Amino acid sequence: EKNITLDRATRIELSCRLDKYSHLKRLQVTWKRGNETIRHMNKTENSWSIQLRILDYSNLGGYSCTLKGEEEISAMFHLQVPKIEGKEKPIVSYEGDTAVMICKSFGYTPIAWTWYMTNGSEQIAINDSLLADKYVINRLSANVTHLKILKLTKEDDGVYWCEAAFELGKSKGKLQLRVLSLMVPLKPFLAIVAEVVILVTIVFLYEIYSKKKEKSAEDEKEFDQVEQL
Repeated sequence: EKNITLDRATRIELSCRLDKYSHLKRLQVTWKRGNETIRHMNKTENSWSIQLRILDYSNLGGYSCTLKGEEEISAMFHLQVPKIEGKEKPIVSYEGDTAVMICKSFGYTPIAWTWYMTNGSEQIAINDSLLADKYVINRLSANVTHLKILKLTKEDDGVYWCEAAFELGKSKGKLQLRVLSLMVPLKPFLAIVAEVVILVTIVFLYEIYSKKKEKSAEDEKEFDQVEQL
């Protein structure tokens, strides 16, 4: 299998080569795009190729070359638009802070970038010009885009998508934002404080109890001495 990345209209040649095939008799070679057979083919001594004009997104997809004889051998070509790199791990921030998400396209320059936020099963395009106090979209270079979200709230928590538009089609990258309450980082500290307070209280009560016990013992001893007298 081989992945072939294309961002614009072009002509390409796909070729299958079999170096040692003398033991395979009466070879039948078939080229297909999905389940559709492609009949036009160029053949040399031990390779078979097809010429393709890739004009739009409909020409992309899987192309296969199958050689049938005493056994069957196949090769698969995946024609696709460039992949967009997001971030696998969630971006974690806190309420009131600012979060920055980044998408990149390596080696290929998109025509345009678009950011989306997920609302249930729907993807809503983010318009930073209408919501300038909430979103800022920066295109630092042709291959990189930044989405800055200001004054984070719990409603900003969720999945975001960056979409790059190429001449042959569009490609998306996925990012996840987790917005935590300010109480989250304080919880371990508050737990430690609570444990210290409980420990100090126990020590303090033990000290009071010990002193009362000592005073009671002294009073009893003094009473015994008076009684003896």
